[in-house]
Amino acid sequence: MLEKMKWTREPKEYSISPDRIEIVTEPHTDLWQRTYYHFRNDNAPVLQMETDEKYFSFIVKTHFEESHHRFDQCGIVMYLDSENWLKGSIEYENDSFQHLGSVVTNHGYSDWATTTIDANIKEMWYRFSRREDDYCIECSTDGIHFSQMRVCHMWEGGSTIRFGVYACSPEDSSFKAVFTDMQITECAWKAHDGQKPDE
Repeated sequence: MLEKMKWTREPKEYSISPDRIEIVTEPHTDLWQRTYYHFRNDNAPVLQMETDEKYFSFIVKTHFEESHHRFDQCGIVMYLDSENWLKGSIEYENDSFQHLGSVVTNHGYSDWATTTIDANIKEMWYRFSRREDDYCIECSTDGIHFSQMRVCHMWEGGSTIRFGVYACSPEDSSFKAVFTDMQITECAWKAHDGQKPDE
């Protein structure tokens, strides 16, 4: 899997081994577009692979023991271009709490959906699933039982996509983010069991 992954904005300091990726973030790196803050940040390092597969899941475990400054973050990403991408991660806030959340950016506008978690959590699994041009992000503390974070539509996500991992430090900070236990599986996000599709 790792041999298929390519950098968008290769970081200055990182290491890749057969079962582990380490990224040392650089200060003032981030992914964000316009909404609320009215600025555009598009300089975080992203390591991804490309696929045309319409139904699959990607799982990765993140370790961020060294995160210590507001907004330090690492997680999963699908980065198509600067104005179309999604990410799921934990963003450090202070020594009491962090934000577990996701950002979806369509046509140059980002949103941010979060929930508060304890600052002592320093590992998290993520599962990114695709069903054509719809996507699901889930998280897990044990890699077995996953909870839904976000279901979304990507307007430019219907054909070839790129997906993988990212890490960044939006403010004046740096930390080492570690990614392990990566795997691609059949789509774990099953077809909807309920109201039938509109004709």
